[in-house]
Amino acid sequence: MKDGMSGPILLLGQHGQVARELQRELSTLGELVVVGRTPGPGAPGLQADLARPDTLTAVVDAVRPALIVNAAAYTAVDRAESEVELAFAVNAEAPAVLAQAACRHGALLVHYSTDYVFDGRAQHPYREDDATAPQGVYGRSKRAGEEAIVASGCAHLIFRTSWVYGLHGQNFMRTMRRLARERDTLRVVADQVGAPTWSRHIAQATAQVLAQLRGQPAGQGGFDRGFGAARGAACSGVYHLVSSGRCSWFEFAQAIIAHQRGHEALAVREVVPIATHEYPLPAARPAWSVLDTGKLADTFGVRLPDWTTALAQVQQELDREPI
Repeated sequence: MKDGMSGPILLLGQHGQVARELQRELSTLGELVVVGRTPGPGAPGLQADLARPDTLTAVVDAVRPALIVNAAAYTAVDRAESEVELAFAVNAEAPAVLAQAACRHGALLVHYSTDYVFDGRAQHPYREDDATAPQGVYGRSKRAGEEAIVASGCAHLIFRTSWVYGLHGQNFMRTMRRLARERDTLRVVADQVGAPTWSRHIAQATAQVLAQLRGQPAGQGGFDRGFGAARGAACSGVYHLVSSGRCSWFEFAQAIIAHQRGHEALAVREVVPIATHEYPLPAARPAWSVLDTGKLADTFGVRLPDWTTALAQVQQELDREPI
């Protein structure tokens, strides 16, 4: 830390969909230290394995950040049903340790959560203060992480998002594009509704919010420990951060393939809508994952574009440079 007020930004997570996008966006706010299971930019010798929460305290103490952004998570929804301890270690115990460290260093903690904290039985877009009722291990572990952060008393922003996809990693859009080249028929669930959300938009929105909490112009020094944390404490809470609009997985698949068909020859001839029970999986999914984003817009003036607009932008990038 160069002075008594500012400090670096610690980003936990390197290769995940959101973490990759955050590395570019957060670097505009100050010194960025990226730590994952292997040492990252700005962090020679530092490693963070959220499966071992007890190791995180030493990482935070070494970096002495003014801002901690946790973009690492256990996201294997079905495997979580048989890896309960690991899911809770990464999604609940690790955030608790980070929250305690944030308190000790006077840092602001940013954390990402999920629509899976809800049971999916609502008939209106979920608000942040609606009752949670996660159906599976993944959702319960993420909700436990939220509760631990709030209980710690640290300045925090918890962003719940949904149906995340992007240019990299394993996600629904990339899977559909691959299968459309390989199969003549695709069967896609049509009775689950949510908002597909581009990982880059999540990162950009995060940076927009943090810029408002920052006490210095972009490119000067680090994230302001006193000003940023104080503003963060005043705004502490849960915020829904998803694209505008809504669709089913079936409609999402149709939109992906319709665009793709205009740019390449595909094997797929038919996309068939099916019910959830026709594609059984170990973990239950919320049938309704639509989240109300009014609180984020009212507090920070941030609202993401419609999911169709985002999808077109992502696929145009893939058309230019297939990944």
